[in-house]
Amino acid sequence: MRTQWQKVALPGGRAGTEVRGTAHVVLPAYNEAASLPALLRRLASVTDTGELVVWVVDDGSSDDTAEVALAGVPGLDVRLVRHQINLGLGQAVHSGLRAVLEDARRDDFVVVMDADDTHDPALVPVLRSALSAGADLAICSRFAEGGDDTTAPNYRRALSRGAAVLFRHVVGVDGVRDFTSGFRAYRVSLLDRASKHWGERLIEERGFACMVELLIKLRYCRPVISEVPLRLRYDRKQGASKLKIGRTVLQYLRLMARDRLAPPPYRTL
Repeated sequence: MRTQWQKVALPGGRAGTEVRGTAHVVLPAYNEAASLPALLRRLASVTDTGELVVWVVDDGSSDDTAEVALAGVPGLDVRLVRHQINLGLGQAVHSGLRAVLEDARRDDFVVVMDADDTHDPALVPVLRSALSAGADLAICSRFAEGGDDTTAPNYRRALSRGAAVLFRHVVGVDGVRDFTSGFRAYRVSLLDRASKHWGERLIEERGFACMVELLIKLRYCRPVISEVPLRLRYDRKQGASKLKIGRTVLQYLRLMARDRLAPPPYRTL
């Protein structure tokens, strides 16, 4: 099955789709105490564009990530979800989404972004606009016109480009150029539909392949998908990358095999 996709032009979109609710920002974080303060301050600066709640998911960090989240910053609603041990990016994203779905209203939306300060919070209002214009899912794309990832190491750029080519030809989600972007916005109503079907299996991948897995599963909900340009700020990253090339490639291959073998949902989502 191939997913519906359209360029979302602003203003416009489908009638009655404007997103007026709260933006819930999920930050999966593993040893990000050095990066979080600056990122939280940037997020606080965009709260005047609409109500915003930040959910920091501390994935068993050995540094002061949880303490930084609890300290917060003035003017920003920061909430902590905590794993006692490190469970991986996939479970951190899953825990964050489940926490939001228990708290959010159907007209809210969820933004998932990296906690290492490489994603610009100024795009949160842009994502809101894309959803209000008719999208169910908006992806911050390094490969959309105006996007840029030249600050990232060459091995990461090669991996993301190779994965994009591979998934575009194998998975079949029309129009998506950046399959592995960790910076996306989802309507709560879309995630709620998917969560009611998959439950705890909504995200099963532990590592970086979780973002592709979620996109693959959401395609069965037939979402309208938009991409907005992302200028990655890898130059702001503090500390070493947590991405392991060999392990991530194996996760991508396993995910594709599972998608080919797994039957589609037995009912319309």
